[in-house]
Amino acid sequence: MRKLLVTTFLSLDGVMQAPGGPEEDPEDGFTHGGWTVPLWDGDLDRFMEETPPSPFDLLLGRRTYEIFARYWPDVPEEAGGKPLNEATKYVASRSRPSLDWGPAVLLDGDVAEEIGTLKETDGPGLLVYGSANLIQTLMRAGLIDEYALLVFPVTLGTGKRLFADGTPPSTLRLVDSRVSSSGVLMGTYAPAGELVTGSFATEAR
Repeated sequence: MRKLLVTTFLSLDGVMQAPGGPEEDPEDGFTHGGWTVPLWDGDLDRFMEETPPSPFDLLLGRRTYEIFARYWPDVPEEAGGKPLNEATKYVASRSRPSLDWGPAVLLDGDVAEEIGTLKETDGPGLLVYGSANLIQTLMRAGLIDEYALLVFPVTLGTGKRLFADGTPPSTLRLVDSRVSSSGVLMGTYAPAGELVTGSFATEAR
């Protein structure tokens, strides 16, 4: 069975949109693209090299696939391009995009069902980058095995959020944590079941 890992860059207020550049994803008028760049350092490079270990396949939404396809094919092996370019890209889309950055497979039916079936096959782990809408589908279907969350010390105010309205209430278990020299919190979490609540109030005597 394949493990499914979500790796996401987040602001302190939970925004994950367009971390890598101003033109990456301006949907809905987002104007803060590239907010991770000033805080990127060697600690983050090492974390990304280690999470997850190669080989892996990619599981992407259409928009993220198209963003990656404009950049990664020209990135040399020594700059980290090899594992991404060699990975099979499973692309979830209701349209029929051109999948020129291959090898690539279109998922255009019941995405949760197709990915659930894919997880049951033999093969490398499945890695999700970006893909905000796809992640919501994966959460609701209980298909995510682990989250690698890199939380940057910035607030953005608007934008697509990882844990958006409608996210199923649940508990996560911290598996590993680090802090970069620039103050980025790097945490790895695993789902740990349903949300459990309680109260600090004591009964009146």
